[in-house]
Amino acid sequence: MRNEAGFGMIELVCAMTIMSIGVMALFAMFQTGMTAVKRASAVSTAAAIGDSELEGYRAIKYEAIGLGQTAVQAADSSYTSSTAYLAISSPVNQTNSTVVVTPCGSAPCTNSVPTKTVTGADGRSYRVDTFITWKAISNSSGTTGRNAKLVTVIVRDSTTLRTYARVTSTFDLSTGL
Repeated sequence: MRNEAGFGMIELVCAMTIMSIGVMALFAMFQTGMTAVKRASAVSTAAAIGDSELEGYRAIKYEAIGLGQTAVQAADSSYTSSTAYLAISSPVNQTNSTVVVTPCGSAPCTNSVPTKTVTGADGRSYRVDTFITWKAISNSSGTTGRNAKLVTVIVRDSTTLRTYARVTSTFDLSTGL
């Protein structure tokens, strides 16, 4: 009963098992950290692309902000199944309809397309979907006045269509160029 032969081997196996569990947990932590950093990089690049798109609309006249009718009708199912599009796809009045303008060739104007692919600063491809709708403006007493243009830019991964950024801005005739 007092023979301890082989007991050191059992201790060694237990210690190695505990150590391997610790090393695997450490590896999983590093893997999760790398995934989070990669996602954060994609989100920040997408936000910069979205802001850049909106800056393009801020540089043109109010009358030129819109999308071509044929371009919106030719958009693919990923564009037309978006929640931003579904809110305007069956217009009840001007407030819920797409803002349509005739694209022009001289600046400042718009030659915007509803969807395009852009390469970000990180070298990845992003899909940029632009939705331009009418939005009713209400004053402090709740009375609805004139309509403004609501520009929504959604930046997605070009392959998985996972949404990384959604940027929205309102353009009012009184503040237009």
